[in-house]
Amino acid sequence: MDTKQGVLDILNDLTGEDLSDQMDENIFDNGLMDSMASVQMLLSLQEKFDIDVPVSEFNRAKWDTPNKIVAKVESLENE
Repeated sequence: MDTKQGVLDILNDLTGEDLSDQMDENIFDNGLMDSMASVQMLLSLQEKFDIDVPVSEFNRAKWDTPNKIVAKVESLENE
């Protein structure tokens, strides 16, 4: 599975928005995601990509744009 498309699919499900042309937009500052959506996103990413992302280690600043999320998932996939 293409990581970028998988992440965008999850974000689309959570936000109702196609973010493919907003890869560097802050999804928290623009109101598309909140803390509850963050937890859902992490659970969806863990399930879809078989990665481990402890909620306790979640730092929103490192996950605040689609590009950052893709990069983080790719790094976790390679661990």
